[in-house]
Amino acid sequence: MKLFKTVKRILIGEPIATAKAAHERLTKPKALAVLSSDALSSVAYATEESLVTLSAAGVAALAANIHLALAIAALLWIVTISYRQTIFAYPNGGGAYIVAAENLGKVPGLVAAAALLIDYVLTVSVSVSSGIAALSSAFPALASWTVPIGVGCIFVITMVNLRGTRDSATIFAVPTYLFLVSILIMLAVGAYRILVLNDGPASDPLPVVGPVAGIEPLGIFLLLKAFASGCSAMTGVEAISNGVPAFRQPESKHAAQTMLAMSGLLTVTFLGITFLSHAYHLVPHESETILSQLAHVTIGSGWFYYLIQMATLFVLVLAANTSFADFPRLASILASDGFMPRQFTFRGDRLAFSIGIIMLALFAAVVLILFKGDVSALIPLYAIGVFISFTLSQSGMVIHWWRERGRHWIAKMAINGLGAVATLMVTLVAGVTKFASGDVIFAIEGFQLHAGSWVVLLLIPLQVGIFRAIHKHYGRVRRDVAPLLPMQPKSYQHMFLVPVAQIWPPTVESLAYASSLPNIGITALHVADNAHDLAKFNQTWMNAHANYPYLKSVGLRLIESPYRSLTGPILDFIDESKKTHPDAVISVVLAEFVASRWWEQVLHNHTALRLKAALLFRPGVVVISIPSHLSRTSR
Repeated sequence: MKLFKTVKRILIGEPIATAKAAHERLTKPKALAVLSSDALSSVAYATEESLVTLSAAGVAALAANIHLALAIAALLWIVTISYRQTIFAYPNGGGAYIVAAENLGKVPGLVAAAALLIDYVLTVSVSVSSGIAALSSAFPALASWTVPIGVGCIFVITMVNLRGTRDSATIFAVPTYLFLVSILIMLAVGAYRILVLNDGPASDPLPVVGPVAGIEPLGIFLLLKAFASGCSAMTGVEAISNGVPAFRQPESKHAAQTMLAMSGLLTVTFLGITFLSHAYHLVPHESETILSQLAHVTIGSGWFYYLIQMATLFVLVLAANTSFADFPRLASILASDGFMPRQFTFRGDRLAFSIGIIMLALFAAVVLILFKGDVSALIPLYAIGVFISFTLSQSGMVIHWWRERGRHWIAKMAINGLGAVATLMVTLVAGVTKFASGDVIFAIEGFQLHAGSWVVLLLIPLQVGIFRAIHKHYGRVRRDVAPLLPMQPKSYQHMFLVPVAQIWPPTVESLAYASSLPNIGITALHVADNAHDLAKFNQTWMNAHANYPYLKSVGLRLIESPYRSLTGPILDFIDESKKTHPDAVISVVLAEFVASRWWEQVLHNHTALRLKAALLFRPGVVVISIPSHLSRTSR
């Protein structure tokens, strides 16, 4: 136990008092690192995913990505302005669940919550996988280690988040700003070479990714599919609106300013990477990312190239922190409302929602392993959930302004209405074009099942069903829980049953404890396989009277169990006792030996633990545990 505590303190630090929670709030620079890393880092793969989709129509089709990027940038600012209004309307945190539930109803709110929780899991998997792709672009020998490295990165980021909000913000700020500065320098150099030096495209471009190149016409469906893939650049935009309470006062003002800064940086970097990729005629390739190719042609293969790749790796891995900040917070809100297990409301030693953080890490690691850390395989599942939540949140805000009215309410409603329509269109496009566009996940006798948005669209109603089942359970507990024991102290008639395997200090302690309390009877129960062992124990019991005279007032029940069952005969005796003493409260007193070292626990059979587990489901039976420890001198 001491070793566990020492390791825990090293990994997550000393506990923080609840009274110091306000000191854990974020400044604007730190909030930008924590809550915007997902959105800002998505520029590392958003342009590439659009190009991969367009490459199905050949190299000439890649030029269409310019127009798609401009449309995505316009959509980004529609969503940004819409969410900025949400920040001021919901200063305590305007997550899609809260806004949708309050204005559209509980079911739409649960749909938004389910969509977000699923997308948060995918965000961690996609961000980490994309970060490892940046690493393997610089160091190709590591490509075969994608999954182990990815799982290791998830473990590290989990430990950092368990340290609490302020510590994680400090740790994440450096790589986030290093990534932004290095990308902006690369874009500035690339723009200077193209616009001033008239630098041409790479003389020996890499070939387009293998078998898909040039097999489809450049039609509206392919363009919409590429647009949906590029919209992955917008994932994480809602995080600031969800996390308003994490800011220092005045929370809404600081959150709104941070959101504008994030969208501005995201627009510049996303459009910059897209335009330079087009100017240099870069094409997607399975062995090197678009961002890596762009770094090569703009700044060469020197130390700054490796700085960009390492900064991209770190920011993409740490971009998962947006999910680690919002998933536990949303889960705790749902748990408080009775739609998730109560454990998700638990704050750990460092004031972090520990259960939510750990569960997110487990889910994300499983997804990463299942899809082998392949970003292109994960993208078809990605973004659909967040755009569903966008649509429900903005639709809820339309109803909010209609109800609340107030100053400029028509203009505000129009802005959120435009956001709702725009994000609904993207949701429909992504749902249709990505419905079955991923890798094969099941095949039998010529039939193939591809991953795609259908997976998320299936999981969302399933998750909503789970939410409702949990809520129904908690409601039934509040409504139907009935006292099986007397509610007044004077009504108690105690009857004690003490299972006894042998006469030794832990057993004698239990018998003495039971004898010290007012009761209508104490029975010691001994179970053995045969009559010989029962007779032997009976003699031992009689001999013990000399040292412990009070045992003469304790009844002894010897039970033969020819089939070597222990729990069954004891439970049968309890049922028999309840019939003969219907008004008595039966308490089973269990002697438990506690080893001093964790590894010594495996040397004992834990009979008391098995009995407690069985008695837990025996209504109206009280279990009293008497632990016995080794003396300090024998340790």
